[in-house]
Amino acid sequence: MIGLRFTCIQCAGWAVVVMSLIRPPVSAATDFAFTFFRGNGEAGVYLALSDDGTNWREVNGGRPILVPRIGGKLTRDPSVSRGPDGQYHMVWTSSWKDDGFGLAHSKDLLNWSEQEYIPVNRDEPGARNTWAPEIFYDDASRQYLVLWSTTIDGRFAETQESGDMNHRIYCATTQDFKTWAPKRLFYDGGFNVIDAFLFSKDGRYGVVVKDETLRPRPQKNLRVVWSTAGVNGPWGEAEPAFTDTAVSWAEGPAVIRVGDRWLVYYDMYNKGGYGAVATQDFKSFTPVQVTLPRGIRHGTVFAVSAETAQRLRAAE
Repeated sequence: MIGLRFTCIQCAGWAVVVMSLIRPPVSAATDFAFTFFRGNGEAGVYLALSDDGTNWREVNGGRPILVPRIGGKLTRDPSVSRGPDGQYHMVWTSSWKDDGFGLAHSKDLLNWSEQEYIPVNRDEPGARNTWAPEIFYDDASRQYLVLWSTTIDGRFAETQESGDMNHRIYCATTQDFKTWAPKRLFYDGGFNVIDAFLFSKDGRYGVVVKDETLRPRPQKNLRVVWSTAGVNGPWGEAEPAFTDTAVSWAEGPAVIRVGDRWLVYYDMYNKGGYGAVATQDFKSFTPVQVTLPRGIRHGTVFAVSAETAQRLRAAE
């Protein structure tokens, strides 16, 4: 585990921070977008752009690209994936206690469809929340997977006292966003876990997760887990943490390839900043300095075409 010493430096309305991204290899000409929220997510989802994956500027005049309309009317933890249909699909946490998550679609990242509420936990009377949904399109199975964290009362007694809640990672799949397969347990590593970010590297599936253990000693760090088969696992043992709890507590990871390296961005939520590390093998991690809009919270970075980026910048 490496020691990370990041600070959130305010300068001319911007914050010097660190962060991460998603999806398979991309060319040097690819631009990147980052969806995020501020505060408690009550104002909506914001968007920033970068042509190098490290230096970011907010677009749309700093206004939200989507404002909450459904569920508890929050837009926390917005996650975006571009599908083979050419559309961008976004999911988000709609409330601290909702039994589902929000969903919307867009062709240009500025104009979004009518928002839908997907009640994936409605059949679980003991479900206490539906947090941090992450959407991933799997080319091999030609379906979208949405992962999220839930505490269900009475489940996983072995970690019942590990925190104020006792989460595991669940999943639902769809091909068309109209019909959903029944939800299922996606990952149980034997510890209290939230914020699972699924990615693919060299034909192998990985998940970056947050160890949410609070007691007897806080973990609050990020770990990588690898599948021993396909996108649905089974999953191996979690690797040692690559963030340092003594420096900051970390959550909301996002993973993306930029050139010949991978970046992992994360929310340093107890310090009010953002962090990012670079890696090529997911064993050795090096801090990366990036520039982001002020107040940025848990979101997703993803690749966009140069043409899409140009249109978004023109909309400023």
